[in-house]
Amino acid sequence: MPYEPPQSLNLTERHTRYTEIDPKGALAGTATGKVVFIAGASRGIGQATAIAFAEAGARAVYVTARSQEALEETCRLVSQANPDTTCAFSVCDVTDAAQVEAAVARCVEMFGGIDVADANAGYLGRWAKIGETDPEAWWYNWEVNLRGAYHVARFTLPHLIKSAERLESEGGSGGHLILLSSIGAQLLMDGASDYQTSKHAINRLCEFVQSDHGADGIKSFAIHPGGVATELGHAMPEGMHQYLIDEPDLAACFIVWLTSGQADWARGRYLSATWDVAELTAMRDVILDKSLLVNRLRAEA
Repeated sequence: MPYEPPQSLNLTERHTRYTEIDPKGALAGTATGKVVFIAGASRGIGQATAIAFAEAGARAVYVTARSQEALEETCRLVSQANPDTTCAFSVCDVTDAAQVEAAVARCVEMFGGIDVADANAGYLGRWAKIGETDPEAWWYNWEVNLRGAYHVARFTLPHLIKSAERLESEGGSGGHLILLSSIGAQLLMDGASDYQTSKHAINRLCEFVQSDHGADGIKSFAIHPGGVATELGHAMPEGMHQYLIDEPDLAACFIVWLTSGQADWARGRYLSATWDVAELTAMRDVILDKSLLVNRLRAEA
């Protein structure tokens, strides 16, 4: 068989929150004063992320999704987690640039800026071989997963740049952009061409954000949230459901850790929420020296 390089780091796998990424423990207060914008926060990972940032002391969490009732529930849970965290929302479809721009503008109007942006909204449709796919359904994956992430990045970046500058002057770290990727970005599975190519593109978008705006203080990450039994996860073929063993809270806490400043060295890279962060940090020099966790063509000189 031809050589196939590993698609993941050989680190201890985590499946739920643990000491190093606990917003109420080791990360307590790391989000103090920060404004967090989350697209796709009506349930699952997005909702858990809003709650985790409240637990870490965020000043405000601004959430968007397409369901007002679900967003109201997210805000209720945020207030329950931390009464001192203000939660507000906009009903917003991430595929619509004007709606995303308006949501970002309202967040900034209410809270004065954005320190963390999380493009969490995602879509996964029925798996089918390319020659059997519905063209509109195939492209809709890209509309939500990539175009939606681009819209969040495009309209939050000017505010994230200001955050990075301000917090650096105060001795802190700001200007964090989280893009939801997937382990599927690294795989080649029959029938998953729409979802897996869109997530592969997310990784490259993350790298471009870092290349274009690293000098502005931006720290961008593309993350695999783990195998989570969300509505999206259950859209995979039934045989894949055995891998849905991770809690939504795992990715949420991992994102809080990423935006605490402790992982700024790994900016511009694909990371998995299932990787133990102490072991990941111990690999820092190897990852940087060998330019690991980025999309590159394999070729021999």
